[in-house]
Amino acid sequence: MSDWGRFLECVPWFVSPGAEVVVGPSSTWTRGALPGLPRLSALLASARVTPVSVAGHSYELLCWGSSGWLCEPPSEADSSYPDSLRAFWRVFGGTVEQFFGPSTWWLNQNQVLTVDAASLSFCDVVSEYGFAGEEVRDYVTVAIEANGNLTAAHCTTGRLVLFAPDHSFSGVTSLGGYLYTFDEAPDLASWIEACAGAWQAGVS
Repeated sequence: MSDWGRFLECVPWFVSPGAEVVVGPSSTWTRGALPGLPRLSALLASARVTPVSVAGHSYELLCWGSSGWLCEPPSEADSSYPDSLRAFWRVFGGTVEQFFGPSTWWLNQNQVLTVDAASLSFCDVVSEYGFAGEEVRDYVTVAIEANGNLTAAHCTTGRLVLFAPDHSFSGVTSLGGYLYTFDEAPDLASWIEACAGAWQAGVS
C-alpha cells in the first residue's frame, strides 16, 4: 500500500467526497536541518516525503514505516510573527494530522507548529477567561487541540504555556485558572524535541 493509501485508511474523514486529490511521487527529505532542534531534524531527514494536493490545498505527507504526519508545506510568513518561527516555517510547515505514532503532547492536535495555529490570537482567546496584560499578550499559539485547548510560546523567551479548560494531561503544573506549564518542557524547543524524540523511538 502507498503512503497516501495508508494515510486515508487511518484518517478517512480528511478528504471530503468528490474532492480532487493529486498525489506526487515520493522522495527523501532534502531541506536540511533546523538549528537547535537535532531530534526533529534527524526525524525529518529519515522521512519519505510525498507531495499531495487536496481540493487545491498543498500538503506534504511525511512517513516512517507505517506511521506519519500530514504537513503544511514550507512557507514565508510575514514579519508579524517571531523570527524563530518564520525561520522554522521556511524549512517545515508543521502538522495537521498524525497517524500510527506514539503518544505525545501532539496527540489529538488539529494544528501543530503551523502558520494557521500561530494566526489564532492566544491573547484574544484566553482574555475571554479573565487573563489579560503582559502575562499572555506576548505569546503565540503553537498548537490547537481538537477540544480547543491551546499551547503557546513566548515570542522572545520561548517559554511554553498550556491553556486548557478541558484537559487530561499529566506532567503539568497549574499557574492558576486554566493556564499550565509542562513539567519536562519549559520552552518551545524542549517541547518539540521531546515529541520528536518519542517519534524517533517509536518508528525506529
